[in-house]
Amino acid sequence: MKTWKLWENEKINEEEAQLLRRHADEVPVPFDEDGTRDIETLVDAFIGRDDAAGLAAPQIGISKRIVVFKNGKFDDKTPMKRGDGRYDVLVNPRITQIRGDRERGQEGCLSCPDISADVVRATSVKVKAYDEKGNKVNRRYTGFLARVVQHELDHLDGTLIVDRGSTFYFPREKARFFDKIFKGA
Repeated sequence: MKTWKLWENEKINEEEAQLLRRHADEVPVPFDEDGTRDIETLVDAFIGRDDAAGLAAPQIGISKRIVVFKNGKFDDKTPMKRGDGRYDVLVNPRITQIRGDRERGQEGCLSCPDISADVVRATSVKVKAYDEKGNKVNRRYTGFLARVVQHELDHLDGTLIVDRGSTFYFPREKARFFDKIFKGA
């Protein structure tokens, strides 16, 4: 499945950027046929790849408040299977509590190719949401998993690492393009 990106081949993707930058819509609860299909599409897109810790529905062109992410073993590249317990799905999530220190860490993003950024995130968050079956869930995520959750939930509000980053890293040969984006040069 195609991943939507802000830019590709040193050109801004206007149409994709528009969707990535908008506030995603809630999924009606109880889930209707469209909501169930959107959840399944996102899960299938995520478990079919090994290059991401998580994926948000807007990243595949679905402007709905759905995210999926690995819930541990981030270095494990063995293929995931639907329902194998190695990932969490959150529908209509919202952070209800932020705890712990704020830590700076380097993040990449499938929607911002060829770049990583230093982003400050909370080390512990509590989230209320629905799981993929429509059950209410209330979960606490800590450490690296808290960072992943915050990153994916940012996508639902149209926020990307280029908005939160303080320092950006990119290949030298793409410096002209990224300087133009970040500095307006």
